Amino acid sequence: MAQVAGKVAEAQRRERETRQQRDSPAVDRGPYEGDPEDLADQWAARHAEWRRVAALMDAQDWLVYSPERDVQGSTWARERDAQREGALARRAAWEMERQDACDELKAQVWLSADVSRRLRAIAARTGVEPEQVLAQLADRVRMDDDGALTVDTFTPR
Repeated sequence: MAQVAGKVAEAQRRERETRQQRDSPAVDRGPYEGDPEDLADQWAARHAEWRRVAALMDAQDWLVYSPERDVQGSTWARERDAQREGALARRAAWEMERQDACDELKAQVWLSADVSRRLRAIAARTGVEPEQVLAQLADRVRMDDDGALTVDTFTPR
């Protein structure tokens, strides 16, 4: 119980300090410090959580805090873990998407009117967009030993 009371006092002090820092001019902050608003909010949340734990221990006459007996705290911990896992998965997917985007080539191609008409006709017959026909064509291109580009016959899909 004494340790929890110490944590409540520490969180209260840190909440007060971070609120003061948040309200101070930005020139006093170092270049590597985080967002003072976010830090102040984090300490406010920790302070509230430590007060909740202290009140729970007092109401239940616990001498020692036990997370297994704290139903609300355990539920919130599971929710935080699920949110963290979801955020990590979204971050990994975003990073993979960025890597894929770096590997992609986007090109703007100007075709003559005759070639453009033929490409549009091929696309219309196969039911795909002209850009998809060109992408499929590029997928199938090979370079011979002499540097010549060749494409085997194929049907756009």
